[in-house]
Amino acid sequence: MAKRPAEPTNAGAHAARQVPMRDFSRSLPMSLLRAREAVMRQFRPALREHGLTEQQWRILRALAAIETIEVTELARTAFLLGPSLSRILRDLEARNLIERKTAKADQRRSMVSISKEGVKLMASVAPSSEAIYAEITQRFGARKLAELQEMLGQLELCLASTGASDDVTDET
Repeated sequence: MAKRPAEPTNAGAHAARQVPMRDFSRSLPMSLLRAREAVMRQFRPALREHGLTEQQWRILRALAAIETIEVTELARTAFLLGPSLSRILRDLEARNLIERKTAKADQRRSMVSISKEGVKLMASVAPSSEAIYAEITQRFGARKLAELQEMLGQLELCLASTGASDDVTDET
């Protein structure tokens, strides 16, 4: 009598559920991503209205806070990978929202700054951006929002000293 092949089991799936870890929904990275997504859902329509992506806005915001920055430092500041940053900078440059120059000290390095057109665009986005912040503050509470930002800053500082990898992401 021929042996029947063994019935497939769902042991792998069952074993995965038995891993001694906190629930997926309670993991810190997922909680932060869900909160980030909830916040960005508030801002995306206003950015789209002005023809901007989240990453483009992030770059313009970073550039508005400084005079000139080297491209690799901008990648770290804006948490973008180099290839994505290059594409975004090309798009922003084509729209005359940024200016790129070669570094005087090292011809291989590229320096970036926001242009007058970029500043004008930011000025047109600022009122809706600030209105969104005001709405978030009103709904969540000014004190709680300030405490949240303080705690997130403390978490960042605390973990920065652990020596973990400095990889950036292209998360939007």
